[in-house]
Amino acid sequence: MSNQTNVRPFGMRDKIGYMFGDFGNDFTFILSSMFMLKFYTDVMGIDPGVVGILMMAARFIDAVTDVTMGQIVDRSKPTKDGKFKPWIKRMCGPVAIASFLIYQSAFAGMAYGFKVFWMVVTYILWGSIFYTSINIPYGSMASAVSEKPEDRAQLSAWRTIGATLAGLVIGVGTPMFAYTVVDGNTVLSGTRMTVIAGIFAAMAILCYVLCFHLVTERVPIAANNQKLEIGKLLKSLFTNRALLGIILAAILLLLAQLGIQGMAGFVFPNYYGSAQAQSMSSLASSIVTLVVCAPLAVKLSAKFGKKELSMVSCLCGALSYLICLILKPQSPYVYIVFYVVAFVGLGFFNMVIWAMITDVIDDAELKNGVREDGTIYSVYSFARKIGQAFSSGLVGGLLSMVGYTQTTAFDPAVTEGIFKMSCMVPIIGLTAVAVALYFIYPLDKKRVDANCAELAKRREARQ
Repeated sequence: MSNQTNVRPFGMRDKIGYMFGDFGNDFTFILSSMFMLKFYTDVMGIDPGVVGILMMAARFIDAVTDVTMGQIVDRSKPTKDGKFKPWIKRMCGPVAIASFLIYQSAFAGMAYGFKVFWMVVTYILWGSIFYTSINIPYGSMASAVSEKPEDRAQLSAWRTIGATLAGLVIGVGTPMFAYTVVDGNTVLSGTRMTVIAGIFAAMAILCYVLCFHLVTERVPIAANNQKLEIGKLLKSLFTNRALLGIILAAILLLLAQLGIQGMAGFVFPNYYGSAQAQSMSSLASSIVTLVVCAPLAVKLSAKFGKKELSMVSCLCGALSYLICLILKPQSPYVYIVFYVVAFVGLGFFNMVIWAMITDVIDDAELKNGVREDGTIYSVYSFARKIGQAFSSGLVGGLLSMVGYTQTTAFDPAVTEGIFKMSCMVPIIGLTAVAVALYFIYPLDKKRVDANCAELAKRREARQ
């Protein structure tokens, strides 16, 4: 670890390896966010409200599994591969298989009750159990890769690059191959979705294996052997203003981001009648994120602060969709312009948000004297799933409100409602993110720098 002379220094290999970790995560996560609601509504014939309810209800299970996994990680003993990496190797197969099982179009002709049962079981296995068991240690691992704030900011940026690349592959590739034209309408092919899910599952495993072999844990983090006191733990978490602030911001961010992605599966093929435009929107937003956000996020956050950068960028994204709602563009390619500008706002926040979590962990260590990477990250991960659930539930609920079903999917009144909702969700969500960061999240640039300096002094004193 850090006291071993034979451990290579932090470098590009770690950044690329950490990137592959989120690349693997998002082969299943983004697929679920963008296409699960569409798949079960259009292919399996399940009411969108039912799918949304499942996604929200599963988060109550996550309240237990996420924090439980965080405790398991914190209390696990480091191995020769580190404290966090072994979990990636153990769980990459189960999470990929569970994701593939969600999209089994062969069951489309089964009874309605069976299809709901299959959806519930496979979704909970994937999201609440296996995804949790790999994502918690993966996210917590950043603290063990390097203790330097600038290195962690680089890991955060490269993690977002991995997510962006996954979004590029899924968002661009899936619409090109998953849709067919039936009676002049653009519809999702269940058989093709099953094949695509299988390919993405295999690619997820490959990415996880690369992450395991490329990343090195060099900061020793001992097992937490303190007696677990639920009351003390809850008090510590719920009195942590920094954690509460980033949790609220994360929920609202996911509401906006997944709302945009979820509605894209309906606004492009149903309102604009163009699956190709959906692919182009994913391609353009991914390229802009990589070209604009990736090279600038670390530099801008170092100069102005991560909190400050995130607030401004989110407000710019909200303004983009407000203008889109007012102008109501008739061309899908004009709509894509507003879509891409909003994703630049999202991109800057996403580039630094993982480094903000390590800031929260550092702040908690200063206050409590205990390092709890896994527990704090698990609480944050649970918050992200709440955001995912709310966005899915919201999209499903809004689609039901505007009257969307298999038979009304292309009615003018329904598609008009789809367009309006595709704008309102990010306007509200991104504005609320900026407000939450400003009024609740206390870790501005000045305080983060002070915390890092104080922790460095304490570590030097212990050596």
